[in-house]
Amino acid sequence: MHRIFSIDFSKESIKMGSGFRESFTHTKKDQAVKNKLVAVVAVAVLASATASPVAAQDKFSVGVGYYDILDDGNPATDLRAEYRWDDPLLLQIKPFVGVEGTTDGGLYGLGGLYMDWGVAPHWYLTPSFGAGLYSDGDGKDLGHIIEFRSQIELAYEFDNAHRVSVGFGHISNASLGDDNPGTEILNLYYHLPVDWMSGQ
Repeated sequence: MHRIFSIDFSKESIKMGSGFRESFTHTKKDQAVKNKLVAVVAVAVLASATASPVAAQDKFSVGVGYYDILDDGNPATDLRAEYRWDDPLLLQIKPFVGVEGTTDGGLYGLGGLYMDWGVAPHWYLTPSFGAGLYSDGDGKDLGHIIEFRSQIELAYEFDNAHRVSVGFGHISNASLGDDNPGTEILNLYYHLPVDWMSGQ
């Protein structure tokens, strides 16, 4: 009994084979891209999970700054106080509450989340996001009673866990109001460990 093997060199067959190879190649490329994305996410999660300070503890923060620094129309002095918990809610994302006031009578109370990211010994980047209620007093009208604050800080922490930082923040109503002028604040913070304040 003889078996006869034949090879189909027709154009249609060649096209089908070429299409299969292209599909297989794209599949491998897609998988490679997915693997890289997974690796990037894993590195980011690991970095955030290991970014806590050596002497971690709650901090009471006070600050003074230049309100509306990018607009000469409504400059004022910004004064603020915040309480920052050090117990993470998720990974190294932690809660804070605060109040801000300006020399024009503006008042802003907010709560939000922040993360300390250690970039070098004693040095930290601290991004944060918060939301709260705002009253403009005799100062800049931000267009709505509900306002959101996003901020980034560069901080230096001393061996005793005291910390000094420079922060740049933006406050706006995220278009909740018909007018959304927003404002920017450059701020200097001093952060005191709560245990130190209580004499522990």
